[in-house]
Amino acid sequence: MTIKKWKRTITGLLLTAGMLLSVTGCAATGNTTGNGSGDSNGSEEASQEEQRYAWPLATASPEDTVTQIYAEKFAEEVDRLSDGKMKIQVYPNSVLGGDRELLESCYDGDIPFVVQNTAPQVNFIPETAVFDAPCAFETLTEVRQTVDDPEFLDLMKAAYEKAGYELLGYSDQGFRVMSTNKKVETIDDFKGQKIRTMENSYHMDFWKALKANPTPMSFSEVYIGLQQSTIDAQENPYEVIVSNRLYEQQDYVVETNHLPHLLSLIVSEEFYQSLTKEQQEILQEASELAKEYSREASDARISERISVIEGSGTQIVSLSEDVRKEMVERSQSVYDEIRENVDSRIVEKYLGNVGE
Repeated sequence: MTIKKWKRTITGLLLTAGMLLSVTGCAATGNTTGNGSGDSNGSEEASQEEQRYAWPLATASPEDTVTQIYAEKFAEEVDRLSDGKMKIQVYPNSVLGGDRELLESCYDGDIPFVVQNTAPQVNFIPETAVFDAPCAFETLTEVRQTVDDPEFLDLMKAAYEKAGYELLGYSDQGFRVMSTNKKVETIDDFKGQKIRTMENSYHMDFWKALKANPTPMSFSEVYIGLQQSTIDAQENPYEVIVSNRLYEQQDYVVETNHLPHLLSLIVSEEFYQSLTKEQQEILQEASELAKEYSREASDARISERISVIEGSGTQIVSLSEDVRKEMVERSQSVYDEIRENVDSRIVEKYLGNVGE
């Protein structure tokens, strides 16, 4: 048995056990399997079926995160709006797989719902590379207004649908920032710093443009990598820096705010089309309520996380407007690459003239 098949077998066993234990026998509208056997036209026959188990929603994030808040609130609202007839069980912390495995399982319909950052989706949904354009926004308000824009959202939904997913919306965990042991005040201070990044070519190209030394590394190795000076720095939202106590190994957190850490709520397209129109509307409404709730939670938690970091003695460093402009100028090649690989309509709606 291959590793991939073994992981899918384990996932299947976990899902079966969890579903049977959670809400077996609860009455609900919709199909009984959640794998595409229902009626997408909302027939009376489909509405009379029972949901025999909770539909799984999986994340690769720990429980004490905005990702979990987003997922749990969505499940709660689906339950409320359906009068308890639609049940979702949240599986956090990579219990059902890492980001890539979750995307594959969602595509296959094994895991109907997934909440995750957009960065791992680039290889599955090329259009999501637009979110990797560095230093495109100054405030979260601008980011949220852009991703909520109906025209932009429709373009992204079409891209997700083409890849086999239904996009319900975006929340976020604020901006990604840099933690390091070297104080960064000028553009030249990035030079030579060995910074851990995700395995995302756009992210790596950005840090290379700043003359840093990007180093892909499993996140589980980051803390000890900082502790043993295998790496000098890393980048993540405040939420992650505090929940994983990375600030303990760093003297500074530099507010590079180079990328928004967007959280996408997606559904298997096959599963989504198997639902009745009423069920689809419930998912859409629940996703909107969960998005607003999690954004408010994120804003409050960022302030709390900054207080924790400063209380530990680690210094928060804000960059000047001149340095941020230089970061954009040096990232021209990244913008060019994104414009080459992403639909021009999506780029225009998201970036406007930034980077040109």
